[in-house]
Amino acid sequence: MPNSKYRSIFISDIHLGSRACQAELLTEFLKHNTCQNLYLVGDIFDLWKLKSSKFWPQTHSNVVRRLLTAAKRGTRVRYVLGNHDESLRAWLPDMHTFGNIELGNAFEHYTVHGQRFLVTHGDLFDGVIRYHKWLSILGDKAHSFVLWVNTYLNYARKFFGKDYWSLSSFLKTNTKQAVAFITKYEQHLIQYARDEAFHGVICGHIHSAALKTFDDGFAYMNCGDFCETVSALVENFDGSIELLVYDTQTKSMMMKNKWSIQ
Repeated sequence: MPNSKYRSIFISDIHLGSRACQAELLTEFLKHNTCQNLYLVGDIFDLWKLKSSKFWPQTHSNVVRRLLTAAKRGTRVRYVLGNHDESLRAWLPDMHTFGNIELGNAFEHYTVHGQRFLVTHGDLFDGVIRYHKWLSILGDKAHSFVLWVNTYLNYARKFFGKDYWSLSSFLKTNTKQAVAFITKYEQHLIQYARDEAFHGVICGHIHSAALKTFDDGFAYMNCGDFCETVSALVENFDGSIELLVYDTQTKSMMMKNKWSIQ
């Protein structure tokens, strides 16, 4: 895999501490892709899972080591807290840094051309998370079950020589309720960012990678995740932003979409 240098990298929903985490792929990505600004856009640790499970393989420690090393070597690392690592919000507002890593519920990011982006995990715009947490926990358990089924399904697919296939992604894009939820989530975030005069929003939370540009130039970007989709957003030095998604055939991150100032 060739090495690449970016102005900024945005990754979300790693879920370290859960069996769904694709830690090996993330370590490989961080090894070959460096940047000046690294945004960890929430749910980096899955503290919900760690409360009931002691699953923590060496591969997950390798990811943490990569992140800490990047911060030590001069990369500006900003950690946006999400719902699965919300316990860390108890440190705010008294503590805004942890070592060389900045902590916050949201950050502002400026491109080289001055476009102002809101960077937030997105759970604070999710009504289920904010007002009905028990439903979100139930939904998380259902999601874990789907991932468990998906694991054994892909064992069978691999045996028959077929590529990886995500049952969870299929359900999200083909179930009316899931599509409606994602649409409403996006609308809430977009409206808030527009009202606050941002040029765009970068988020995570729903494990649905996206890069959408509207007629007025406003952009909605979702990092996706490093569990199922395995995706990230990267900003080039010319100010353009690309959505990279892991391709199972080439075994590498491929550009799926791109945004640039017109």
